[in-house]
Amino acid sequence: MSILISPETKILVQGITGAFGGKHAQLSLDYGTQVVAGVTPGKGGQFFEHNGHKVPIFNSVAEAAKATGATVSAIFVPPPFAGDAILECVDAGLDLAVCITEGIPIKDMIRVKRAMQGSKTRLIGPNCPGLVTPGTGEGSKGGCRIGIAPGYIHKKGHVGIVSRSGTLTYEAVYQITCKGLGQSTSVGIGGDPVNGTSHLDVIKLFNEDPDTKGIILIGEIGGSAEVEAARWIKDNCKKPVAGFIAGATAPAGRRMGHAGAVVGGHEDTAAAKIAVFKECGIEVAATPTDMADALLRAAKAKGVSLA
Repeated sequence: MSILISPETKILVQGITGAFGGKHAQLSLDYGTQVVAGVTPGKGGQFFEHNGHKVPIFNSVAEAAKATGATVSAIFVPPPFAGDAILECVDAGLDLAVCITEGIPIKDMIRVKRAMQGSKTRLIGPNCPGLVTPGTGEGSKGGCRIGIAPGYIHKKGHVGIVSRSGTLTYEAVYQITCKGLGQSTSVGIGGDPVNGTSHLDVIKLFNEDPDTKGIILIGEIGGSAEVEAARWIKDNCKKPVAGFIAGATAPAGRRMGHAGAVVGGHEDTAAAKIAVFKECGIEVAATPTDMADALLRAAKAKGVSLA
């Protein structure tokens, strides 16, 4: 089991003929991901070829989904067009759209968010590294990799990881792998102020997943998403949870690199979020290097094996 995606998930890539989208389509194919279609308007009928794979390209998401059965899109489309690329997924009735694109205008995302209300399509991102459900092969190949995360640092296992930050996601994944454990799914939700899926959304999915035995929640200064997730965990989640908040040493009022990390309210600071985590029974990692150990401490306290 896993959340959102599995090795059987069929993926289409919007922007597959671009340099960035093409490179990561290749890496996903090498990982074993079922990349069944590409979408680039005006290039329908062509093929994306890599290491014996011959992926058909379509002019629209609807055409690609109908012809191949793809249910998830990885979006590598330039910022001015990415909002409409997301809405194409909604119109086609896909289950999931994963938008890697950084720099989408906020006004575009507000329009997208409003249009997605009531639709079946879930959005991860934008400005995110994507998500990985590891496989059982060498370097965790045979799984499903959507986005830009390095697949080889993963290992199939029972720890769910959710983070705003891409690099901190990778750090947590690698630490868990180095402990001889593994991940059910790792999810980078992105750092933009208007995004599709929150920490809490992912925490709820991990809580319901029988194969996820422990959770690492990684946040940053700015916003209240981590606080909302922590309070829900206190009331509803029995699984061991470790947390880390980036930005503890940032000067007051400092913005982080992520557009969503803007300090504002009294619970926006690292100290306030850490205090809420502790109050809610989340084991706090003092530094990024402590994330896996923090989860092991939380699991030991609850008598839970993560193996």
